[in-house]
Amino acid sequence: VDARADLYALGATLYQLTVSQPPFPDSDGFRLIADVQHTRPTPPRLLNSRVPVQLEAIILKCLEKDPARRYESAQAVAEALRNARSASLETPRTLAVLYFECSGGSEEDEYFRDGMTEDIIIELAKMNDISVLSRSAVIPFRDQSLTATEVGRRLGVAYVLDGSLRRVGNNLRVTTALVETETGRSVWAERFDRQLEDVFAIQAEIAESIARALLVMLTDAERRAIAKAPTTDVKAYEHYLRGRQSFRQFRRRSIEFAKQRFERAIAIDSDYPAAHAGLADCYSYLFMFWAATEENLRSADKASRTAVALDVDLAEAHVARGLAVSLSKRYDEANQEFETAIRLNPRLFEAHYFYARTYYSRGMLEEAIRWFRLAATARPEDYQAPTLMASALAGLGSKKESDDAYRHALKLADAHLQLYPGDARALYFSAIAWAQLGERREQSLELAERALSIDPEEPQILYNVACAYALLGLPDKAIDCLAGTIIHGKWWQTWMGNDPDLTSLHGTPRFEELLRPQQGA
Repeated sequence: VDARADLYALGATLYQLTVSQPPFPDSDGFRLIADVQHTRPTPPRLLNSRVPVQLEAIILKCLEKDPARRYESAQAVAEALRNARSASLETPRTLAVLYFECSGGSEEDEYFRDGMTEDIIIELAKMNDISVLSRSAVIPFRDQSLTATEVGRRLGVAYVLDGSLRRVGNNLRVTTALVETETGRSVWAERFDRQLEDVFAIQAEIAESIARALLVMLTDAERRAIAKAPTTDVKAYEHYLRGRQSFRQFRRRSIEFAKQRFERAIAIDSDYPAAHAGLADCYSYLFMFWAATEENLRSADKASRTAVALDVDLAEAHVARGLAVSLSKRYDEANQEFETAIRLNPRLFEAHYFYARTYYSRGMLEEAIRWFRLAATARPEDYQAPTLMASALAGLGSKKESDDAYRHALKLADAHLQLYPGDARALYFSAIAWAQLGERREQSLELAERALSIDPEEPQILYNVACAYALLGLPDKAIDCLAGTIIHGKWWQTWMGNDPDLTSLHGTPRFEELLRPQQGA
């Protein structure tokens, strides 16, 4: 113990001053000691976007686990703080990337422009000093006849990247413009006339050009991350984009199709880490929701291990690995993978979300709430994390907090349903929220049955409609739905045994029978 212990204490003090909570707010006693030794604190800017990036770097350096990685002295900290004070203290640059216009008009061009737009968002998200909105925030404005400044004002961002894409054979034309929302002036514009195989270079050039236009100084690590091409073959990339697009539809048929596309991408480029991660997620989803077979479990394990081995710096690979090993109940390993993903990309929604779900499924509700809250911060427009966080709060008896979270989730789900009225997940989550609030019983029942009518044999729908029925005091209907779920495997038993939405069913003979290990499970 030397003066560097005081530097750690200074870092903890600065942390609380900037985000109004200590580095490990939910810990005390031995748990606090363990967190101080082994857990990385949440980056301050994820909790307070107004924290300057330079100040965040100082705080996190003071809080390094290894004393040798902290500052050498208090004088060095003071000098760093003086330099940070002289830097710009404005709110971090905020940016929305609009879906490019597609002048080709074919289905091939549509999915390609969607994928390229989303990958530019991913590239820009690698820069710590730019705050870029996620795809789900901008997708409502896809193909709408609004100007960039109108969209920018609605989204509350300072800048908007607009553009168009055209493919003819192997020729690719991309036109882009960075527009300042307040004035409508073009800060930067460029046209790229290239070959299709240059698509990754175009994405990197767009990202670096925006950084220069916004006076962002990229670190060497950020430059390397932006310059790294995901694959060596554009055909593999096209299959990957199709797989990613299909995966998001969250139906068994779409997951099976996505699996095939990821496999075709890997057949072309066996060293494509994102495709291996996508394939692992397909197997994990199939195991969780439709077919809890050992084959799916082994395949998820193998594909996720390959993804991490191919690119240890790919946060999505670690999320896929964390999800896969959590299904085998290797929870310590899963925790390490999720925390590695969060360290690599603190803004990655899926890392926080699936980390939270792992705790939720085990009945560890306080930990689940912590990570669902961070997931909601990473993607403010998402309704899923707030709904599950509200359920966990209800399970702990925090009625007021739970009700507030449910009302917030309902607003987000309603906005989502305005765009996608047939989305079963938003329907049944809304049904659960109204049932938990004890309001609008008829509307809750109607939402649940609308969701069920979309696919009466879909286990994910059956399970969540069962939760709504249980909360509405309809135990027989709830158990009927759960019986249709349990045939798909033992994973559902783990979840339903710890789900606070199903508390009213505990002790009933039919429900307890469902919780008993199935023969051969």
